[in-house]
Amino acid sequence: MKLEKITKEPARGTGRRYHDACGAAHGLDLVGERWALLVMRELMLGPRRFGDLKADLCGLSANVLTQRLEGLEEAGIVRKRKLPPPASVQVYELTDWGYETRPVFEVLGRWAARSPQHDPSLPISAVSVMMSLRTMFDAEKAGGLKARIGFVFGDRSFVATLDGEELTNEQTGVEGCDVVFACAPAVVPEYVYGKRPLAEIEAEGRMTVTGDRTLAGRFQTFFDLPEKAA
Repeated sequence: MKLEKITKEPARGTGRRYHDACGAAHGLDLVGERWALLVMRELMLGPRRFGDLKADLCGLSANVLTQRLEGLEEAGIVRKRKLPPPASVQVYELTDWGYETRPVFEVLGRWAARSPQHDPSLPISAVSVMMSLRTMFDAEKAGGLKARIGFVFGDRSFVATLDGEELTNEQTGVEGCDVVFACAPAVVPEYVYGKRPLAEIEAEGRMTVTGDRTLAGRFQTFFDLPEKAA
């Protein structure tokens, strides 16, 4: 049976096409433009305002962000809507289909962390930190623990939930969490992956911890970066 072309014309802002029937090639047609995947990453934990997206994507101009959002929206990956009162502001969010790319980010993140050229000292967003924890979580080391770990990054808060087998996270209030870390986003990977003593970071005034301090110390042991590629 002859396959027929049923795809629409390229979405605005998505740049050059590969003209290749491979699904992976078409995937790159959709999200392969510079910044497109990072815009999607920042929407993985919920809707964001335009200004918030720009603030968390260092080096991205307002003009390019507009182009990427328009392209992703026309491709059916992102949509915009207005929040109800009292917020009454426009936000962007992933569609259900857009959210299906979450495993792509996890696999790509774990793979790229093995690069000898990876520089963990570069800026990192709050969403990136939370997604990294989900990606690098070792359930065996957690030993079936069930807990809720809160993170407060300025005016934003997140909760990582351990259910005994995996770690999931969401942007929400930290009320009722077993332990809460309050710091800048970049301090979390420094603590978790760099294995710096909690008391040392607290003494520097860069992190405060409330709740179960034993759990706070144990939490650090649930994560390791993969070995670097040869």
